[in-house]
Amino acid sequence: MTEDKPTPPPAFDRDRLMAWMDEHGVVGTTHDHPAVFRVEEGLELKAAMPGAHTKNLFLKDRKGRLWLISARQDTIVDLKRAPKTIGSEKLSFGNEALLYETLGVRGGSVTALGLINDPDRRVTFVLDKALWDADIVNFHPLTNTATTALDQTAFRRFLSLIGREPMVVDFGQLAG
Repeated sequence: MTEDKPTPPPAFDRDRLMAWMDEHGVVGTTHDHPAVFRVEEGLELKAAMPGAHTKNLFLKDRKGRLWLISARQDTIVDLKRAPKTIGSEKLSFGNEALLYETLGVRGGSVTALGLINDPDRRVTFVLDKALWDADIVNFHPLTNTATTALDQTAFRRFLSLIGREPMVVDFGQLAG
């Protein structure tokens, strides 16, 4: 009888991410706050922070491919129409164990910054055009008890340093 091995801890947690960003000149401003699990919960917190706030969906398709969709919090992401646009099959939410294994975060803390924990690039990153065009983007720094604001230069530097090129999709056009 074999036992399942526990998933090792992710390479990066919040502290290590912040140190890595500092070391690599990825400048952001981090605000600590009470835990936020859904977009609707943090509206008054977000009102005090400039920039585009995000919702992040960790998804798995019918063929087992993994996807992270990061969209502006007010963008409608139609999961019935998105597969055709991004080149996948039917999408459903990935489970918590897979989320932790690939991005090193738990439910409620899903973030594009978690891609730093996916050096094997198992997760395809899809970015809402509204975020790609925003001056400032806000993501959880691997925990839902803080939000990190990055200007577009810093965000793109982060992606470049971890070797990720997002698939940019205009979800606003798909919703129509």
